[in-house]
Amino acid sequence: MLIKSPSASDCKESDVTPESFYLSRRSLLGGSLAGLAVGALPRWSEASDASQYADVEPGAAPGWFKDKLPTTQWQAMTVKGEAITPFKDATHYNNFYEFGTDKGDPAQNAGSLKTEPWSVVIDGEVGKPGRYALEDFMKPYQLEERIYRLRCVEAWSMVIPWMGFPISALLKQVEPTANAKYIRFETLQDPKTMPGQRSGFALIDWPYVEGLRLDEAMNPLAILAVGMYGRELPNQNGAPLRLVVPWKYGFKSVKSIVRISLVSEQPKTTWQSIAANEYGFYANVNPTVDHPRWTQAHERRLPSGLFSPNIRQTEMFNGYGEQVASLYTGMDLRKNY
Repeated sequence: MLIKSPSASDCKESDVTPESFYLSRRSLLGGSLAGLAVGALPRWSEASDASQYADVEPGAAPGWFKDKLPTTQWQAMTVKGEAITPFKDATHYNNFYEFGTDKGDPAQNAGSLKTEPWSVVIDGEVGKPGRYALEDFMKPYQLEERIYRLRCVEAWSMVIPWMGFPISALLKQVEPTANAKYIRFETLQDPKTMPGQRSGFALIDWPYVEGLRLDEAMNPLAILAVGMYGRELPNQNGAPLRLVVPWKYGFKSVKSIVRISLVSEQPKTTWQSIAANEYGFYANVNPTVDHPRWTQAHERRLPSGLFSPNIRQTEMFNGYGEQVASLYTGMDLRKNY
């Protein structure tokens, strides 16, 4: 059966504040390293109106996925007064630079991604390494529904019902060794089906890499997702397997995962490699630590528009401090951003 997210993880209603716009990371991708100082100048950007898009219906779900779903379909709901983001917004306004840098590029270009067959490599400091076909990888796990806020580093946000399983369950299966201190995630590298990987970006060294400290990955809130809104993940949202870590900025939630490695040293992640002063390893949502080029104190909750900007205050750890703040006891979160 599908398990609802625990009450401690439920969303809360936030106050709306005056209109503001957010700055886009796309300026970082507009030039070479030599032109970074110019290319990174602030540029105002506004959320697209996703209502122009029709709802997206995926193709037939693979058997392993259908077998884990309940007979009843997910229906739109609210969580403590905070509305779930419409499916069409969540699937047509996102970042997946492997398919392009504009928010609509993933939905437009990700249809070329082949998710069957799919395999996941587990390696590094584990007792049970191996390459697993996705259906075999999923066999031990029961899907749970987790309704989480998603907060992008670019200061827009959503509320999404994910389906997946805790990373802690996977770690229990693969048996990390005593040397395992971090977990490293790697996205598919396939320029033939991912046009962003063949477009000559000067600042991204594919494949996309992200990582967590092992105790962060063991936190019950951290999941590997295979679905959203009661159905399998659309390609543009990271099909068929993605990371979801709701107390961190969205770029930490690596998509279309093909390798999961347990390692002894902190992995060098993609955005940290590009601009370490802007995108730290931890990337915890923190309204008191601004991005060098914009404030993080507020966020634009989608859907939004010029006349209904839906601006609200950002919460520390994206509102999940009760569950995760203890992971960072004694740490300077301004230094370890």
